[in-house]
Amino acid sequence: MTKNIELIKEAKAWVKRKSGPDEIVRVVPDMENKNKVLSYRLYTAFDENPDYLGRILFDAQNYWIYDGETLSIAEQEQLAKFIINYVETL
Repeated sequence: MTKNIELIKEAKAWVKRKSGPDEIVRVVPDMENKNKVLSYRLYTAFDENPDYLGRILFDAQNYWIYDGETLSIAEQEQLAKFIINYVETL
């Protein structure tokens, strides 16, 4: 049984970078929920003009794929785990 992904509003995730300094990434749900695929756009968090880092898409079984060229596989995995395990704090 797959866990429901509960990230429905913008959040920030800490990413341990393989090359360069660690970074906080802004994770923004994409409201274009086509074909039962969840999509999250990724941006640098605190820049006035944030860099677009790509997006992560999830299917109904929470399998994910990264659509972009900026993040390493380890960085992609960190963000996918953040999204899957996200719990809203009160």
